[in-house]
Amino acid sequence: MIELEVYAAGVRDLDKIFDLDRFFETIPGLRYKVDSNHDIVYFEAETANFSVDDIRIAFEEIDLVPRFVGEIPTVLLRRGEGEACVLP
Repeated sequence: MIELEVYAAGVRDLDKIFDLDRFFETIPGLRYKVDSNHDIVYFEAETANFSVDDIRIAFEEIDLVPRFVGEIPTVLLRRGEGEACVLP
């Protein structure tokens, strides 16, 4: 089981939640839950068919700044050829 927690101020806005839903529904097996009281999104999946860069891009496209909470599973730190993954 892969788990990831992301804080993003403003994610409690219903329009932002709908925008994220449109993006994340395209990733098979990815489940998530929005804690709108604390602006946190909890992710879990059985396989790593996404990366932290995918998550970051989804949030940034709707003008939210994602902050990863806790340890990021190394399997999500996917790198392209010759590229380093830069975390905030």
